[in-house]
Amino acid sequence: MASLELNDVRKSYGDTRVLDGVSLSVEAREFIAFLGPSGSGKSTLLRIIAGLETLDEGEVWLEGRRIDPLPPGARDVAMVFQHYALYPHMTVRENMAFGLRNARVPKAEIESRIAQAARVLEIEEQLDKKPGQMSGGQRQRVAIGRAIVKQPKLFLLDEPLSNLDAALRNRTRVELAQLRQRVDAALIMVTHDQAEAMTLADRMVVMNDRRIQQVGAPMDIYARPVNTFVARFVGSPAMTLAPGEIVPGTGRHARVRLAGGDEVETRVAREGLADGERVQLGLRPEHVAVTEPEGGIAAEAVLVERLGDRTLVYARLPDGLEVTAQDEGASRIRMGDRIGLRIDGAAAHIFGADGAGHHGEAAP
Repeated sequence: MASLELNDVRKSYGDTRVLDGVSLSVEAREFIAFLGPSGSGKSTLLRIIAGLETLDEGEVWLEGRRIDPLPPGARDVAMVFQHYALYPHMTVRENMAFGLRNARVPKAEIESRIAQAARVLEIEEQLDKKPGQMSGGQRQRVAIGRAIVKQPKLFLLDEPLSNLDAALRNRTRVELAQLRQRVDAALIMVTHDQAEAMTLADRMVVMNDRRIQQVGAPMDIYARPVNTFVARFVGSPAMTLAPGEIVPGTGRHARVRLAGGDEVETRVAREGLADGERVQLGLRPEHVAVTEPEGGIAAEAVLVERLGDRTLVYARLPDGLEVTAQDEGASRIRMGDRIGLRIDGAAAHIFGADGAGHHGEAAP
């Protein structure tokens, strides 16, 4: 049985629709990441699950019980907020105990739960400190600990790492990955950071324009984006979308002629694509190699980004199309150089006029 079920959830603020028919099933102990740009509805959806927002239509079920009519405290859900929301005048121990005392949990049980959560989060030495005496990372652990002691059936994390610096964010990301192995509940995290989503989540829910665009394992979504929005949003740098048309022919695989006249043989099935159809060829940077000018499609390097183990080359074709390519870490390419681009057509994607994706046989 699914841990959480969302059935056709809809929400508007006045005349502005923010969620438009969202349905989703989350399995027990699954880690789900809601990923999308600002305004996509992901935080509103999280707050509806928590009971902090009311839905206009639809249902929310948790382990076989409908919870959307219930107040937040009766839902068996714990939420960790972006800004910690700790009581500054209370110690860590008192912050973690506050909700349990209000729920009239016996004192011995409260102490036991706090001690267990403190061990899991390695904050045992912080229990008698107040939030103002702690670092941002420690305060975030306390906020997570306050959720753990409730022993909920579902954890909701609202951009839990966004207030941390880069080094602490990476370390806390590892801690979250370890934490999910220790709690007997599903977790849903809202984030705009795809590295967090792809690192932590069993499945990503990519949202845009008030709806779910695609649900799947992170690398499945990366390798087989359902449409041009997902293709551009998931992956850094973004996928290049090169306008072209399907070359007429009788072969099994589609061949695409780019605007400049160069042709790319793909491993995308021709079926469902019409001869002459206007399409977009999708290219990840790792599938476009830099060569000598005469060794591929002619281009100019307009920006070179050196990352140590690899070099990203942002190139411009004569027709103005910008393509992101990848070269070796010790690349000698400089801005302004004339280069060639060699496209791995076997790894290319094709997106039709409606934006829907067609993928090659090599994609998982």
